[in-house]
Amino acid sequence: MRRTLLTLLSAICFFAFAQSALAGGGSYAFAGGTPKQQATVHSALEASSFSWGLIPSTITIHIGSVGDSYSTYGQIYLDASLLDSGRFAWGVVQHEMGHQVDFFLFDDAKRAQMLQLLGGKDWCYSISGLKHSDYGCERFASELAWAYWQSPDNSMKPSSSTDEAGAIPVAQFRAALTQLIGAPIVAQPASSTKAFAPGPKVAPKPQAKPKLRRH
Repeated sequence: MRRTLLTLLSAICFFAFAQSALAGGGSYAFAGGTPKQQATVHSALEASSFSWGLIPSTITIHIGSVGDSYSTYGQIYLDASLLDSGRFAWGVVQHEMGHQVDFFLFDDAKRAQMLQLLGGKDWCYSISGLKHSDYGCERFASELAWAYWQSPDNSMKPSSSTDEAGAIPVAQFRAALTQLIGAPIVAQPASSTKAFAPGPKVAPKPQAKPKLRRH
């Protein structure tokens, strides 16, 4: 009886959290991380005015000692020490969820249009060895993070038009994105695609003061 009750309570708690995540920040589930780190991710997604619910899948968000945060199809990997910095990490969280928008809602034609609009030498790592900002998918994710959370605290905030998130005005980007995914489609890219967060403009300052590598 006690085991049944505990199982029931656990199911209720899980359902309540899942409903909360689905309501404002899209559908996602955590793999690892402390309650505080998970709350940082939740707050980051809630801060953005982008409708993450357009992503037609539950995204698994892994939290641990991963070094540089990155994304693959349906999976996001966030470094725990970055999340310990709190609000500073929000821009990176939004950037990584932006990659999921690309993975699930773009097809090759849409990616070609966005690459022409944002600039870059390649969309997403089909050519190796380029700078982070030379990949259209990275410019797109940074621009999305900034366009829908224009806060001075956003680490994706551009300082000039040469920055990843500064290629075009926010209003133009939003209009283009609305046109491209107004009727979302599911278009799976190659499963091997791996996209990275940009290096931080200011190092996070948790207790251990980790130093993140730049890609």
